Amino acid sequence: QVQLVESGGGLVQAGGSLRLSCAASGNIFSVNNMGWYRQAPGKQRELVAIISSFSLTMYADSVKGRFTISRDNAKNTVHLQMNSLKPEDTAVYYCRLSRSINIYWGQGTQVTVSS
Repeated sequence: QVQLVESGGGLVQAGGSLRLSCAASGNIFSVNNMGWYRQAPGKQRELVAIISSFSLTMYADSVKGRFTISRDNAKNTVHLQMNSLKPEDTAVYYCRLSRSINIYWGQGTQVTVSS
């Protein structure tokens, strides 16, 4: 099994920044994809950014140029630096690890951006 624990959420004013972190533990193999998804009230969960074991990245169009995903393979952690935050970024942010057909989710961390 794999456990994912997120941290770093909170309340911030529009234009501000937050850094989310996700620590993975358990039965982790080196080859996997890690990513961040978010779910706003009344909306479906959506991709924010993902990063492969080789640090290839992909971003949702809505966050390109504002968010940066990174990972530390030695520490099994993934981070999401969020700059120029907007009220529409308000959501619960979930960390996800995928490896082959297995997908694991964290419990989520709330990000609230006030206008």
